[in-house]
Amino acid sequence: MNKNNFKVLKGGLLDSVATSRKIFVSAYVTDTRLMGVLGMYIHFKLPDNHTLEDLHQFFYFDAEDYGFESYHSVLGSDPEKVLELENLVTGGLGGEKILLTLREAQYLLQEYVRFNKKAHLPLPEGKDEYGFLLEQDIFLSEPDLYILMCKQCISIDSPFALINYFLMRIIGRDFGAASFLTTQNFTLDLFPEFKTGTFCKNTIDEGDSPDTYICESLLEFGDSYYIAITHISLSGMAISGFKRVSLFRISPAEAAMMLSRSEFVTVYEMLQPPEIFSRDSTRLAQRAMITPHENGTLYMMFHSSNDHVARRVYRLNEDVLGMYYITSGGQLLSAAYSLEDIRLLEKDLGTALIGKSLLVRSKYEFQEPVLYEFIQSGFEDFEDFVDAIKTGEN
Repeated sequence: MNKNNFKVLKGGLLDSVATSRKIFVSAYVTDTRLMGVLGMYIHFKLPDNHTLEDLHQFFYFDAEDYGFESYHSVLGSDPEKVLELENLVTGGLGGEKILLTLREAQYLLQEYVRFNKKAHLPLPEGKDEYGFLLEQDIFLSEPDLYILMCKQCISIDSPFALINYFLMRIIGRDFGAASFLTTQNFTLDLFPEFKTGTFCKNTIDEGDSPDTYICESLLEFGDSYYIAITHISLSGMAISGFKRVSLFRISPAEAAMMLSRSEFVTVYEMLQPPEIFSRDSTRLAQRAMITPHENGTLYMMFHSSNDHVARRVYRLNEDVLGMYYITSGGQLLSAAYSLEDIRLLEKDLGTALIGKSLLVRSKYEFQEPVLYEFIQSGFEDFEDFVDAIKTGEN
């Protein structure tokens, strides 16, 4: 999606936005800080601008590597553009929207601006619009900082969720958020030999004594994979102890086997031109992240929460509900990683108006995901692609 769809580039109009009085209306942040990313929204009225009376600002923050990563805005009050941009920025985060005061929103923005400066990262384009939020340094008291952190973090009521979130923040070297989950000060940097890594998979088993757990984690650092064994102890819903037991490297093939999962694909023939499918075609597509490809368009839908973090066996990307891929040749592919989810997608299409223009051609279950391979393959027909896979296997 081209962010310029949401930006007014004519200098005179931007200048008027920059100099116009701004009346704060509302702000929110997603409660996804423990996932390492945040989406923030601020809405201002522009009483001096009689053409475009509203400024909708969207900020995307990454607590691990990229800091204040992106800024987008909508000038005016077009609800479709605001919703589309909201889905672009927050649609994949799986969190709730928590109201902020203007001071809290300014503090968050300034916190990530400081992150960028410390890491020598450039600020996103659009400073002429959000720069006024940086003019006055905002300071918060310790109680207010705690309240703001609580707003950014989901309430945890499961030992598995607590452990997975904690390890996720440790591997991301996001020690500020990790310490928020602890009862006391103890060493958190137990993997100092690595830079920021990816928490790919985790299996939690109970330890020998109450409130102790043994974790076997699949980690990715750079292009290398490792198995880490750690011991974690809890005190209520907080981490009270953390010990690294062992760490050893495994091959990419071994990691792929550990991460393998089935993919279910339903193939539809579109009886109308593929261009007819849009964000408004189904209920689930309304909150999808849309990515154009050479031979089609991918709609990726996410679960509305991050409940997968509370599982004993955590896997990366289990926040994905499913995908629609509309090919330029007139096929619609519905794909998901579980029977439950593929049935949700089939129901979503079947109950939508566009469902009357879809004809089911075939259904597949693959032992490992293939949709992305198809998207990159150059094939225009999925069944031809499957036949080519079978021929290659034979």
